[in-house]
Amino acid sequence: MWVFLAKRIGIGLITIWALSLFSFILIQLPKGDYVTSEMIALQMEGENVTDEELENLRIYFGLDKPVHMQYLSWIGNMMRGNLGYSYAQRTPVNDILGQRLLLTVLYAAATVVFIWVVAIPIGILSAVKQYSFADYSFTTLGFIGVAVPDFLLALLFLWLGFVFFGVSMGGLFSPEFVDAPWNLARIWDLTKHLFIPIIVLGTSGTASLIRIVRANLLDELHKPYVVAARARGLREWRLILKYPVRLALNPAVSLTAYIFPFLISGSVIVSVVLSLPTIGPTLLQSLLEQDLQLAGAIIFLAGVMTVVGTLISDILLGLLDPRIRQA
Repeated sequence: MWVFLAKRIGIGLITIWALSLFSFILIQLPKGDYVTSEMIALQMEGENVTDEELENLRIYFGLDKPVHMQYLSWIGNMMRGNLGYSYAQRTPVNDILGQRLLLTVLYAAATVVFIWVVAIPIGILSAVKQYSFADYSFTTLGFIGVAVPDFLLALLFLWLGFVFFGVSMGGLFSPEFVDAPWNLARIWDLTKHLFIPIIVLGTSGTASLIRIVRANLLDELHKPYVVAARARGLREWRLILKYPVRLALNPAVSLTAYIFPFLISGSVIVSVVLSLPTIGPTLLQSLLEQDLQLAGAIIFLAGVMTVVGTLISDILLGLLDPRIRQA
């Protein structure tokens, strides 16, 4: 198991290093630098900037160093938790993301839990009761859940809330708690507002996972070892839960590695529609404003979370299936 973990962690570290290179190259793509763009902006306002002032600015921001030294400084700051400086907003990236990153991780983790808690029991029931009314019903709902876009479902909830209840379903906080300090009342308010976004963003993943669990469990139930266990008189539900379900969950666990990063960075449109204070809308805004320092930091963080999600899924797979640990 330790060799298995060491290999996975090593691959993860190499992947994170490659992601850091990609993010840094993205930041360096535009011609010139921040000082050049700042000089142009000041000249358009009618102000004169001397060469000495420009050079002092480059030294202050570390832009006078060679590119490889800038990269080492940038990645070193990242490892210390300093995400850089947004020149477009004239604010440290930590201050811009801050609470948004915390809410994004919380929102994504809650959605993953929702997907697992709902999808796995339904997938098992649908496979065990194949061709029953429940199976057909869940299969139909699964196709609908996969087919309906997340943002359309978000718009539907907003419309239903406004027309029938006269309330807004958007946001994660009530108006009085938006800028309030963290306390039990604010946490409870967040919990109440999380329900709708979790359903909206988790519907597609839940529908997909139901189909995956059902298909894999049906495949396991027709294998010889299940027939042999039944012939020996093993109770049906004990048999199903002890072996076939555990093996059928392997692809479901693997899916988590892809669901989590999607929830972090791929839910931009849903976050915009529901007015969620997450990093998705911030990434969109940074790209529109060509704030590549902020965009690069968000992309790097999303990549790191992808690697972490993959590592967690690999560990869970190793615990579920000894064959994977020995591969």
